[in-house]
Amino acid sequence: NVGLPTRPGVAPIGSAAARMHRRPPGAPSHPGGYRELSGREVEVLRLVAEGQSNKAIGVSMGLSALTVKSHLARIARKLGTGDRAGMVAVALRTGIIH
Repeated sequence: NVGLPTRPGVAPIGSAAARMHRRPPGAPSHPGGYRELSGREVEVLRLVAEGQSNKAIGVSMGLSALTVKSHLARIARKLGTGDRAGMVAVALRTGIIH
């Protein structure tokens, strides 16, 4: 509050602005996060949803397990979640995968 008088029941403008910019649970960590997934990242995510291991994903996509792990780290950052189940949940909820 920048020194303006407040009345009971009236929230300062800053509070309203903060509420408007709050991320809902499961939302991408930054604007447009899930739209920024590459085709490869979406494919990795689809295979994770099928329950495949990093090694199996790598074999089916012609990648090393380490490369798959790197894709998963980028996906997690973009979707704002840190584990496989969370990534799949966000991907299903947002329509990235079906």
